[in-house]
Amino acid sequence: MLRKARIGDVKTIHRMINVSSGKGEILPRSLMDIYGNLRDFFVYTDEEQNSLIGICAMSIIWENLAEIRSLFVEESRRKEGIGRRLVEACISEAITLDLYRIFTLTFQVEFFSRLGFEIVDRSTLSEKIWTDCFRCSKYPDYCDEVAMILEL
Repeated sequence: MLRKARIGDVKTIHRMINVSSGKGEILPRSLMDIYGNLRDFFVYTDEEQNSLIGICAMSIIWENLAEIRSLFVEESRRKEGIGRRLVEACISEAITLDLYRIFTLTFQVEFFSRLGFEIVDRSTLSEKIWTDCFRCSKYPDYCDEVAMILEL
């Protein structure tokens, strides 16, 4: 089941992000950051096991730009369309807020291409530099994520 994240989900979201960041799939986020941005997150739950199996966040970057970030689906549940549903929920929320430029920094180029995202030069996303990138240990010389954008 897809839903917005709740306070009780924070520690599980944090664990999922840490597992994924340990594999180099996404960037780590602090527990404080997750609490502060909880409203950005959608979660996908396994109702039978009453557990989170996927997460994704949509963050507002600027008046005309949103970011899809922290996408993670448990490995045993990948290839079931859960990631797609999470990203589509984030895109829908961005549209509801009149945000029609949505980007991601990702290693999953094929996945986001299937959702309509196109590769762009990171320099076209200058607003992003002032939010998270400058705090990243890979910034500016070692960033190996691919910048992709969806313009609606």
